[in-house]
Amino acid sequence: MRLKKDYFIYIVLVILITLTGFNVYGVWWNNTPPNVAKPQTEKPKIKIGISLGTLKEERWVHDRDILEAKAKEAGAEVYVQNANNDDTDQLDQVKYLIDKGIKVLILVPNDMEKAAEIVQMAHKAGVKVISYDRLVLNAGVDLYLSFDNREIGRLMAKAILAAQPTGNYVILNGAANDNNSLQIKDGYDSVFSQSEKEGKIKILTEYFTPDWLAESAYKKIDNLLQANKNIQAVLAGDDSLAGAAIEALSEYRLAGKVEVVGQDADLAACRRLVQGTQLMTVYKPIDKLAALAIRMALKMANNQSLGVYDKVSDGKYLVPYQYITPIAVNRSNLDDTVLKDGYQNREDVYR
Repeated sequence: MRLKKDYFIYIVLVILITLTGFNVYGVWWNNTPPNVAKPQTEKPKIKIGISLGTLKEERWVHDRDILEAKAKEAGAEVYVQNANNDDTDQLDQVKYLIDKGIKVLILVPNDMEKAAEIVQMAHKAGVKVISYDRLVLNAGVDLYLSFDNREIGRLMAKAILAAQPTGNYVILNGAANDNNSLQIKDGYDSVFSQSEKEGKIKILTEYFTPDWLAESAYKKIDNLLQANKNIQAVLAGDDSLAGAAIEALSEYRLAGKVEVVGQDADLAACRRLVQGTQLMTVYKPIDKLAALAIRMALKMANNQSLGVYDKVSDGKYLVPYQYITPIAVNRSNLDDTVLKDGYQNREDVYR
């Protein structure tokens, strides 16, 4: 009996050693330590497309750079296209972005009406659309983010009236196919209307500048001056147009004598504030708008609630709308606004 018992124990030990050996051999063969989980596959990055109507104005370069940086910081993959004021190119470029597999399109439309086709195409492909600082009309975008454009118009008009409450005014609007131009007009009209009725001011001309081209604005002012028109103030749709107006005025030794306002706080405009040839500019904190756009794009891609409850009509649909308040900037508060925020460098402005 003793022998049989010892033999049984011996057999059991042999079996256990054999099984242990197979287990160790299997671990060595697979080169995987026991009880260590294999790494999981990395989650694909969210793809965001950005379609810009133009990069001719300095401010859109700022937007592009900040949007790209914010998207990459958030771990998204971003593709940027510039239509260079061409509607057909913008349509083709968005087709390219859709083919790249974007989930959300941040769209700065070149034309507020023609871009509706872009929105329709994106929606058909399951891509959500953020209308960025320019509203696409009759399209039903998923979200419209901008600055308060009517307030921009009001700020510019108030600055001119405070500095030059009487006289002849010239208005250089932006492009007629940009809804922002129409909203800015609503703003300054609401401020100027009473002074016009009282005969204190006269609008010599109100011009919509094709594609926001500075060359066209320059020619308009130059033609008025050649015709010996007496101008006391110029309200320009942006700082590029304001700069063109001031260039024309300077050739008649009127720079600094005629009040000129614009918007965007671009570098040249900030220098003109310091020099005294431009009265004011409207500063729009683009970093806030761009950061908001990327946050919303990521929420859209993840099917999360946006938490946006205000709506605005695009002519056909009520679309969710969120805006950022613009800031009037002149020589006295330039340091505490544009320069303090780092939007422009002090050394560049006061060179």
